[in-house]
Amino acid sequence: MFSDKPPSREIGLLVFEDFQLLDMAGPSTVFEMPMRGIAPPPYALTVYSREGGQVRASCGILVQTAPIPNRLALDTLIVSGGEGTRAAMHDETLLADIRALSDRTRRTTSVCSGAILLAAAGLLDGRRATTHWRRCPDMARHFPAVQVEADRIYVRDGKFWTSAGISAGIDLALALVEDDLGEDIAGAAARELVVHQRRHGGQSQFSVMQEVRLASGRFDTLLTWVQTHLDEDLGVDALARRCGMSPRNFTRVFKAETGTSPARLIGKLRLESARHRVETSTASLQEIAKATGFGDPDRMRLAFLRAYGQPPMVLRRQRQS
Repeated sequence: MFSDKPPSREIGLLVFEDFQLLDMAGPSTVFEMPMRGIAPPPYALTVYSREGGQVRASCGILVQTAPIPNRLALDTLIVSGGEGTRAAMHDETLLADIRALSDRTRRTTSVCSGAILLAAAGLLDGRRATTHWRRCPDMARHFPAVQVEADRIYVRDGKFWTSAGISAGIDLALALVEDDLGEDIAGAAARELVVHQRRHGGQSQFSVMQEVRLASGRFDTLLTWVQTHLDEDLGVDALARRCGMSPRNFTRVFKAETGTSPARLIGKLRLESARHRVETSTASLQEIAKATGFGDPDRMRLAFLRAYGQPPMVLRRQRQS
């Protein structure tokens, strides 16, 4: 008797010496979740390396791998990252294998600095991509034809999906499962993994205050106050008065101390707070817009679309699923 369900999707995870173990283990565990109790299983997972056999992760653990067969055709290729990418990006044989695999693959993806291998293989030229924030400057310098989006959890450009640091590989895999099997199954996988939330790709790799470079702590008190008064007038004149400075001098010193302008930082803090409230509360968009200084939901919606590519209510539904 034949099943009317589609055959398992072949997922190939590519590793190399000194790869990051979680870049392989995180996504593979996500794909494992939907296979429990579903027949035939929706995924078949194989870990590959160029030669096969045992490959050492950067933590020292040995992983058994299969050699890449001739003319291997996959549904999804996932290229791991890790310190080993620094040597692997110059391995022309490996890069040729990645190009050949990608040509026969429906989706080509990477975790963390695995994106650098995709870029070195010439697969990301003219495309948007991301990687771990620490490696983004290197990637942009070495591969100027790639549009590096440093402030993203993951980026999808056609068949190519790239993701940021280790935990973002789980976000990427959940997004791939959702793309294949729907939101309900991806949400169930996230709950089974006890993942705090399924983050949309447009979400920042880090919080706003982690981005701020505080040179001396001169504005620590001001910024602490700002975060609890986002609904008030936070223009340069008002902030300068709180610091006892002229607006011009305040703007100059603030940028020197924090690495950003007052308006840009306030905008990011308001957006971050609004998103948190949208995803974790039942407050109306009108209430959230007022509490975070946007004033009205339309302004807040436009800010969400620019920053995250999704309106607030879509993000709320994703968080609650």
